[in-house]
Amino acid sequence: MTTSTEDAPAAAPTIRPAPKVGFVSLGCPKALTDSELILTRLHAEGYQTSKSYQGADLVIVNTCGFIDEAVQESLDAIGEALAANGRVLVTGCLGARQGEDGTNLVRQMHPSVLAVTGPHATDEVMQAVHQHLPPPPHDPFLDLLPARPSQVIEGVGVKLTPRHYAYLKISEGCNHRCTFCIIPSLRGDLVSRPVGEVLTEARKLFEAGVKELLVVSQDTSAYGVDVQYRTGFWDGRPIKSKLFDLVRALGELARPHGAWVRLHYVYPYPHVDEILPLMAEGLVLPYLDVPLQHSHPDVLKRMKRPASGERNLERIQRWRELCPELVLRSTFIAGFPGESEAEFEHLLDFVAQAQIDRAGCFAYSPVQGAAANALSGALPDALRHERRARFMAAAEGVAVARLQRRVGATMQVLVDQAYSLGKKGGVGRSYADAPEIDGQVRLLPTQKASQSYRVGEFVRARIVAAEGHDLVGLPL
Repeated sequence: MTTSTEDAPAAAPTIRPAPKVGFVSLGCPKALTDSELILTRLHAEGYQTSKSYQGADLVIVNTCGFIDEAVQESLDAIGEALAANGRVLVTGCLGARQGEDGTNLVRQMHPSVLAVTGPHATDEVMQAVHQHLPPPPHDPFLDLLPARPSQVIEGVGVKLTPRHYAYLKISEGCNHRCTFCIIPSLRGDLVSRPVGEVLTEARKLFEAGVKELLVVSQDTSAYGVDVQYRTGFWDGRPIKSKLFDLVRALGELARPHGAWVRLHYVYPYPHVDEILPLMAEGLVLPYLDVPLQHSHPDVLKRMKRPASGERNLERIQRWRELCPELVLRSTFIAGFPGESEAEFEHLLDFVAQAQIDRAGCFAYSPVQGAAANALSGALPDALRHERRARFMAAAEGVAVARLQRRVGATMQVLVDQAYSLGKKGGVGRSYADAPEIDGQVRLLPTQKASQSYRVGEFVRARIVAAEGHDLVGLPL
């Protein structure tokens, strides 16, 4: 007896496992938000992420390419991924850099990479992924929405930070042409995000439980310049694409959730003065991350720094009058071409007079493609590093003294780590501490059996000691 094909049991459909992508994210918070956008697109198309190179069908490395150390770290990460997996896509700032012969630096150093894109290039990255690792088949009846991993926030996408804080990028690129910097050649001129889009993302983040929103960009103070501060609409009301209006709206969004808004990369333009009353009234954190780079007018001129830098001390003093609780973080460059001993001493005096709470410093190093390379008066490498060490010693003295003044105060602390619900202590941050770059508050074990705290919660703590760049707090 023969059996017709019509009587044969139907073969079970072959289900291809979802392709897996490994991901390495290097560099600054702006690069981190680029990584989040790429991972969000991958997730939406059904790709899975792999925690190891070996378990991935392909690896994406999002690179940094600003200073020599970052370039080397990125090249090493690419080499590691190639050795462990072999199928690597490269994106980010290093992907836009050229070698000395004018060819792409990444392809010059690692010719076997599958594709290279510059920063903020989500579409290009996804095209390369599709070419080398096609997306899984999509059945609109069975998988309208991919399964949501825990780090996905609905309406926003993948977040790589802990759930209680998030970065919010408000613009891309920069209009300045500082002689030591190549960011505009990597990321382009300023492009501000629509104000309604920014505020919608912020609201979704707060609704998802984010307790600290960190506003980032290449130049936060310049938000809206490229669109002539045009009026946008959000929630049915007009709102200007301008820093003051945006910050006020973010503060108003944060207030019902008891959340923080922290501002980074704020150039000291005169209109920043308008933000200080918002800080004084508690609408946003009295914290400014201001990349000053130097203090001496002649050095600032050689750097082509914007914002009337020679009046920075006067401006900072005015800010502290408007908001006495203000905490300032800044970065500086020691040993810039032509920097005299007198100009460097001016910088040391400035840090002491301005009472910079958190200061970082780079010893100047030439960056390929930067205009500063053509300046005369290059300093010996040893002298540049010696000046950096002297700067950091002076800055640390200021920082430690300012921290000592916190002892005895009661501060609100956002919990980043809680051991046994605080029974064995924990780690958090005050308004003066941005994650990963500033100090911490080491929380002592709770004193009462009924007392506890969790990651992402606020606790009140009495500061009982200062240890280096950190504080020690007793939960109340």
